[in-house]
Amino acid sequence: MGKRLYWTALAGLTAVAGGNALAAPPAPLPAAQLDWQPWGEDAPSGALCRGRYVMPDYRLPAGDTPEDIRSSSDRARYDEDGSVSLAGEVLLRRGNSQVEAPEIRLGPGRERAQVSGPLALRDQGLLVRGASAEVALQSDAASVDSAHYVAHEARLRGDAQRLARLEDGRYRLTDASFTTCEPGSQAWRLVGSDIVLDRASGFGTATHARLEVQDVPVFYWPWVRFPIDDRRQSGFLWPVISASGDGLDYAQPYYFNLAPNYDATLTPRFISDRGFLLGGEFRYLQEDFAGTVQGAYLADDQGKESSNPNDEPDAFSGEDRWYLDYRHQGRLSPRLDYDLAYGAASDGRYFDDFGRDFGESDTAYLSRLALVDYSGETWQLEARAQGYQKLDYPLAENDKPFYRLPSLTANARWDQDNGVYRQWRSNATYFWRDVDETDSDIDDDEAAIGGRVHLAPALGYRANPSWGFWEPRVELLHTAYDLDYGNRDTERDTTLSRTVPVSSMDGGLVFERDLSAFGGDYRQTLEPRLNYAYVPATDQQDFPDFDTSERAFSWGQLWSPYRFSGADRVGDLNRLSGGVNSRFLEDDSGRERLDVGVGMGVYFEDRRIDMDGDPETLPDRDSNYGAWYRATRDRTPLVTKADWQINDEWSTRYEWLYDTEREVTERNGVDLAYRDPRGHVLNLGYRWELQGFDPSADDPEDRLGYNREEFDVSLALRTSAHVDLIGRYLYDNSNSRSLERLAGVQWNDCCYGLQLVWREWVEDNDTANTIADDYTDRGIFLRFIFKGLGGVGQEADTYFERAIPGYRSTAF
Repeated sequence: MGKRLYWTALAGLTAVAGGNALAAPPAPLPAAQLDWQPWGEDAPSGALCRGRYVMPDYRLPAGDTPEDIRSSSDRARYDEDGSVSLAGEVLLRRGNSQVEAPEIRLGPGRERAQVSGPLALRDQGLLVRGASAEVALQSDAASVDSAHYVAHEARLRGDAQRLARLEDGRYRLTDASFTTCEPGSQAWRLVGSDIVLDRASGFGTATHARLEVQDVPVFYWPWVRFPIDDRRQSGFLWPVISASGDGLDYAQPYYFNLAPNYDATLTPRFISDRGFLLGGEFRYLQEDFAGTVQGAYLADDQGKESSNPNDEPDAFSGEDRWYLDYRHQGRLSPRLDYDLAYGAASDGRYFDDFGRDFGESDTAYLSRLALVDYSGETWQLEARAQGYQKLDYPLAENDKPFYRLPSLTANARWDQDNGVYRQWRSNATYFWRDVDETDSDIDDDEAAIGGRVHLAPALGYRANPSWGFWEPRVELLHTAYDLDYGNRDTERDTTLSRTVPVSSMDGGLVFERDLSAFGGDYRQTLEPRLNYAYVPATDQQDFPDFDTSERAFSWGQLWSPYRFSGADRVGDLNRLSGGVNSRFLEDDSGRERLDVGVGMGVYFEDRRIDMDGDPETLPDRDSNYGAWYRATRDRTPLVTKADWQINDEWSTRYEWLYDTEREVTERNGVDLAYRDPRGHVLNLGYRWELQGFDPSADDPEDRLGYNREEFDVSLALRTSAHVDLIGRYLYDNSNSRSLERLAGVQWNDCCYGLQLVWREWVEDNDTANTIADDYTDRGIFLRFIFKGLGGVGQEADTYFERAIPGYRSTAF
């Protein structure tokens, strides 16, 4: 729930004008006088600072009670009025407060002390040095002239013309500075005419404050509130500002710390040529549930061109632009969970134009969900209502998704000691979507709405001796529909059903031997495997397509009898698959170092069931060669795979699917990864995919329209505890173009951090079959973090971790 908060100006961020007219704090003291101890040769690994603040032990023991005052001095003089002058090396302690000075004068009532400096005042991890001071002995209130202060635990220091410790425990500083930089560093400091530090609540405030970077004023605030520890406080966060040839984009968040378990952020945002956008987020957390609500609204878009050049000019001029996203998760009992989600946007280009963060401007959909899930020892029960808004623009009728209103699932499994098991899977769903069913662009199998009941009982036997396994299995897939085609002119049945048996026989052997290789002792396995699957062809021409797609072939598909995902199609299959696996296991730990495998399947019959569901007609060879070949080929691709953990740092993964009939590679991929414990990351990847290899996309625009060959290189180099270098280059060799180029540096210092990244990428406009409408986008990302004060810029850490597998961003 907690997040690090950074505060900014109450009245906005403006350039410094006449800021240098403010009175300056005194010059800082050398590190030796600020309890600073350099690390020397004892610096811990990854230390960002050259030392640390260490508070020395009290030089006087505490009194018997917190109110007792103890003192020590070289000389003492008692005056006739009852006052006392202590001189030499004077120490005075009351409770946790201690004063060190060459001279202290105590009044007759022993209520106040005049301290002549140079002095040192200590109080619960705080050091204050000054020229002179007045100290209240009954309340610990104090006033120090020409003060220099250090808060050890918070790692902050500063200087002030006057520092006053108020009776309520706060500290008021006049003409003062504040920084978390180590002594001797002027990387940044906050200078204000009046600064108040409240250690009890964890924040400070300053008036007429300016931020200086290397003594150069860069920001000015009439009033600013900032944290001095990790506790959350209400206030303005740092703004997000970007400027380009298109104009200015300024967002100024305000954070509401409403309670320990819920908070909110309100973000006014001004965008040149678009208008004023108001965004917000509300978060809550309880013992049994948590959630977020976020959204934004822009009234009357002023008509700036869309970031997608394929859109018409002023496509959204005069329109209200908005989005809403609600997420909630909870638990009703240890076995009963629930999820709620609702997302909606005004149009499919909202996130393209306004973004969500550095790497998520291409949000593809917004989810809508209400789900209850029960996990028992035998039964798994689920009830859901689900849909989503697909963020395409313009959104065609045939691209609108189906809603499940509702979907009820009941699954169970019973295992017997003798290896026999029974399995039950069942689902009942009502599918609905708001479309004009008479639209000619919508195929018949996508025009219906209605209910579907799917039952899948199975009976099997699993034997697992130490030398292998054997598993015969039979499953009955029964699906029934009650459909409504509305006003569509069709002769399709509205009430129909289908029952298809799925039988398979899976078995394998495991041979083992001890082996010395690669400089170590291993246990090598040899695991041959055979799988036979039979599914008869059943007429499914009148069946709808609610949630089904054909699966691309892979190593896993060698051993699976299911050619389709979803329940609307059951693909016919008569295939024998064989393969062999070999693994190398470290003898002492059992960790897998190498896993290699090769396999292939033989078809005894053509596969006649495709998405059309017609068992009598094969796809036309001339007009759709790819589909015809998948249906009539005699053998599966030859599948070869290898996963090799070369050592603790290097690993590689390889996959090759080769068509032995046409003698062509259908899919090929190899990845080499380096992971250094010090934070270095290197990824080298190569991918090849034959046009038409993956049939899973229902929409022809989503099917790959060319042979894809890509090279992918990404790296992160942690040159020191201070510097991370990151980069990625993704190259489309088929079309001789760069798909993504990214280069950046992260600097993490004792008191500040910096991220600077340049990124250029290709947007494919959701059409994989062509590159004609692709366009290039680019951006520069800059973020500053002033540790202990805050930061300005937009976070991109999560995108870096997705783009560079294995990389973990520096924690500022």
